Amino acid sequence: MKDRYSEHFMIGAAVNTGHIMGTDAEGQALVAAQFNTLTAENDMKWEQIQPEPGQFDFRSADALVAFSEENGIFVVGHTLLWHQQTPAWVFEDENGKPASRELLLSRLKHHIETVVGRYKGRVQGWDVVNEAFEEDGSWRKSKWFEIIGPDYIEQAFRYAAAADPEAELYYNDYNMFKAAKRSGVMSMVKALLEKGVRIDGVGFQGHYGLGGPDLGNLEASILAVKETGLQVMFTELDISVLPFPDQEKMGADISLDFELQEEFNPYAAGLPAEVGKELADGYSRLFELFLRHSETISRVTFWGVEDGSSWRNSWPMAGRTDYPLLFDRNYQPKQAFHALVELVK
Repeated sequence: MKDRYSEHFMIGAAVNTGHIMGTDAEGQALVAAQFNTLTAENDMKWEQIQPEPGQFDFRSADALVAFSEENGIFVVGHTLLWHQQTPAWVFEDENGKPASRELLLSRLKHHIETVVGRYKGRVQGWDVVNEAFEEDGSWRKSKWFEIIGPDYIEQAFRYAAAADPEAELYYNDYNMFKAAKRSGVMSMVKALLEKGVRIDGVGFQGHYGLGGPDLGNLEASILAVKETGLQVMFTELDISVLPFPDQEKMGADISLDFELQEEFNPYAAGLPAEVGKELADGYSRLFELFLRHSETISRVTFWGVEDGSSWRNSWPMAGRTDYPLLFDRNYQPKQAFHALVELVK
């Protein structure tokens, strides 16, 4: 994949601890062979890298950066600021009361300076802020927003730019094909640019299903970012083949947790050939769009390496068997992989 698409955009994967540390040797070998950009699925999030105040755990992140350097791979740090997977202490003072704006900003600054500073010149891009907007384009009322105010995004980007002036800095969100969300995000992005705050790209997460997204709406969002001169990246791409239990809540809200129901787990015994073909067709349509806009799209990163380790097996309903990626549970290329290779023969 990485070689076939080298003239168009980078091809990446989100890797887990097994891939990083080599305990999943087959997966690690597949990563080195197929991808030229990597993102840590969880190992660089706040709860993993600073679980307690001032106590940093860089073991997995260090291993990922070293592996990437050995293999000439572009590394994306994910993520510096998010409303999820951030320890409760971050938002509290020493008495367990809500932190003040000043205290929370100082913690954010220290975290970014420490993490980005450690990998200065070695991690090439950072998802600075993740998922700051609701589906209707309004600000997500996270604790970051409630305590600091809407300028928390500006401050995060300023801290990151100071910590590594050469690293690329991104905003990342899901359902960016929706007009309302696009409008909210792009208003924020343009405000940053008008203030001279450095931002280099907008990440479209790309957690999709067989029925979507509408490609016309998705293309409109690509063009909206292109008009600003920023890069577009598809940062967390996967296509679930399973029915979603609540169509109104499709996206990537990790707080969703539905009870397991067999009607929403139809392929536990294996993926039917016709569904595999449908998956391949879905990926082909997406990549045909990506190729049309390859001057704007710098990276396409799949959220996982092979089906067995995909988060889609657990979200939004734990215990399901999904098949959202290009490689099966035996690390073998699927019909979808071959379809994408054929697009750029």
